[in-house]
Amino acid sequence: MAKPSVAVAEASGVPAQASCSCPCPGTTLFPYPPPRGASGIAAAAVRRKCLQAEVGGGACWGVESMRASSPTHARAAAALAGAGADEEEERAAWMARHPSALGKFERIVAASEGRRIVMFLDYDGTLSPIVDDPDAAFMSETMRMAVRSVAKHFPTAIVSGRCRDKVFGFVKLAELYYAGSHGMDIKGPAKASSSRHEKAKAKGVLFQPATASEFLPMIEAVHERLVETTRSIPGAKVENNRFCVSVHFRCVDEKMWGELWESVKGVLREYPRLRLTQGRMVLEVRPTIKWDKGKALEFLLESLGFAGCTNVLPVYIGDDRTDEDAFRALRRRGQGQGVGILVSKHPKETSASYSLQEPAEVHLYLSICSDPARVYVHISRPPPPLLSLSVVLCSRQLMRLLLRRRR
Repeated sequence: MAKPSVAVAEASGVPAQASCSCPCPGTTLFPYPPPRGASGIAAAAVRRKCLQAEVGGGACWGVESMRASSPTHARAAAALAGAGADEEEERAAWMARHPSALGKFERIVAASEGRRIVMFLDYDGTLSPIVDDPDAAFMSETMRMAVRSVAKHFPTAIVSGRCRDKVFGFVKLAELYYAGSHGMDIKGPAKASSSRHEKAKAKGVLFQPATASEFLPMIEAVHERLVETTRSIPGAKVENNRFCVSVHFRCVDEKMWGELWESVKGVLREYPRLRLTQGRMVLEVRPTIKWDKGKALEFLLESLGFAGCTNVLPVYIGDDRTDEDAFRALRRRGQGQGVGILVSKHPKETSASYSLQEPAEVHLYLSICSDPARVYVHISRPPPPLLSLSVVLCSRQLMRLLLRRRR
């Protein structure tokens, strides 16, 4: 996670016009998105510096950090529409580093040969669209069917910042593993999804970090305080996710972001054992426990009996900054020992190896993973031209792989 910081030196290579005035003395702010003249490396540095204000810094830095982690649809669309040749080249370079998981599906299938796949899925922005009301982030029935089908073939876990009970209420599949509160609250399937999971040792597993329960009264108190202090900010929504508190600002006027930041920071000053992190249009208050989605991934692999094994291929699909902990955990396993897939329409710094643009592509990817023959025999319209060739070519190979695992 980003370290506290209250001042940012100007990034090397960023033109002077990249800075803007700020009422906070002694600080230099960068606009989002970075200026067109900035190179890809400099632009990334700007975003990285902006995000270093997660815990320290005043309202100005807070707003810039919120903008960097949560560009509005309008701003992102305008940046994309106004992209020049440099931006197009940078996007092409980013896609070369993080190619479509659909377009490179055959490569992923080849990497899984002789291995047991374990599927990890984020929820918001991955299985469901990002919506204004977090309580209305429902997944489609077709997505639910795709996840259910995947779970019939591979152990499957939902890893979310939501509290475990809430994300289960959205997904409604008892055969999955659920890791809520960024992995701090884990429970195994209520029922076995198939006989192929007989060797899994995590059935019924219930896990929380040793000291997590100590924070529950503190989290409850902070939730109540934040509900009260943000009441005057239209659109702000505070959500108690058991081991963390989420402050959603998707419906808050951007002019009010500074006030919201100060309100949250003001409450946190009284709770030094809690930390502030950020996601897409959300501020999150979490315990200072060294536990995250990456640790949850490693715990579940160990519980399934795959600790230190090379005959397993964990696949993690997520869209948010907290998913980067899982992507980094996969990279620590070594080259070719895991598949990280970022869900994003726009280039961003990531430790994932592949990308998908939106939940619709996640649905297609999961559908192909579980039953490629059905997808392409019954598909009502042809797949995108860029994706069709490689996916169709590997469908038979994947089907043979699945059939072998069924025996």
